[in-house]
Amino acid sequence: MPPWGPISRRRLIRALHQLGFQGPGRGGRHEYMRRRKVAVTIPNPHRGDISIGLLVRILRQAGVSREEWEAV
Repeated sequence: MPPWGPISRRRLIRALHQLGFQGPGRGGRHEYMRRRKVAVTIPNPHRGDISIGLLVRILRQAGVSREEWEAV
């Protein structure tokens, strides 16, 4: 179960896979993951974890609720 807080890029991708997303695939400047017709932009690798604010934006774009996220 991923925490509701800062998370590493690797753990974010693993959790999205568990939610049924495919990828990551190459986009323009960022990679993306896809589930059905929903495409989610994944941040590029960088130092440190993905902040809670960015995690919230990614999950909103993916259509994933906090409860669904914590149940993974």
